[in-house]
Amino acid sequence: MEGTNVSVWLLAARPKTLWAGIAPVIMGTAIAYDAGYFHALSALCALLGSLFIQVGTNYANDYFDFVKGTDTAERIGPTRATQAGLVSPGQMLCATVIVFALAVVTGLYLVYRGGWPILTIGAVSIACGVLYTGGPYPLGYAGLGDLFVLVFFGPVAVGGTYYVQAQHLTPIPLIAGLAAGLFSVALLTVNNLRDVEGDRKAGKRTLAVRFGVRFAQAEYVAALVVAALVVPVYLSWVTQAHRLVLASCLTLVAAGPSLWAVFRVTGPALNAALASTGKLLLLFSLLFSIGWVL
Repeated sequence: MEGTNVSVWLLAARPKTLWAGIAPVIMGTAIAYDAGYFHALSALCALLGSLFIQVGTNYANDYFDFVKGTDTAERIGPTRATQAGLVSPGQMLCATVIVFALAVVTGLYLVYRGGWPILTIGAVSIACGVLYTGGPYPLGYAGLGDLFVLVFFGPVAVGGTYYVQAQHLTPIPLIAGLAAGLFSVALLTVNNLRDVEGDRKAGKRTLAVRFGVRFAQAEYVAALVVAALVVPVYLSWVTQAHRLVLASCLTLVAAGPSLWAVFRVTGPALNAALASTGKLLLLFSLLFSIGWVL
């Protein structure tokens, strides 16, 4: 086994999806900066904490999906380190604990800044990261993964990033967070579309399994349209300012190839759509953030 090889752990962290943890922090920081509350150390800790929680969740998924028998030799998605024998289940479990511990250490300063609300958010986020595929009633297996992703990679992440810098909360970062959360839902939807047959056999009842491929395709389109079009337009209208934030709507133009792939290809071919959806999230967060502060 190559459990000490950095490239193996990077692979298990699923780097193409990590924009889901980075983008909300970029957006929350931009909103705080525009309001005059930018706090560099808080922003950095929020970024590190978000990444540690996401990587810890990915490691936990790698471990629990293997021990539950969901990840088999028939898996068509990117390589899972435990299933592929690159690390042992014990090593993956240990790595999961270490990364979540790093999230706790990073979060101590954020708790100092934000108090019990941040403590609660951090504790629930880590618990949900474990329970997404672990425990007797895993969220991902019950079709609740989309809701988890929408909330915690959306309003919670953007709002929390704003809160630890401004030390108060307004509706604006929460509404903006819906866009980030919906892009993350789109990421998860592509993942579930790709794995729909394997998940069905394993008893993993994602929304794609419960309601079918057509539903998942419609979910993907709806998530992108609401995130990239409705949210920026609404925020520009309700604030009667930040007109340049409408530039983020151009993300829909760049989404053309991903939308085509979701309707036209299946199986491993959707891995490219997964990666491109992550890039769309990054593009949106940058256009939104630059437009917000200019």
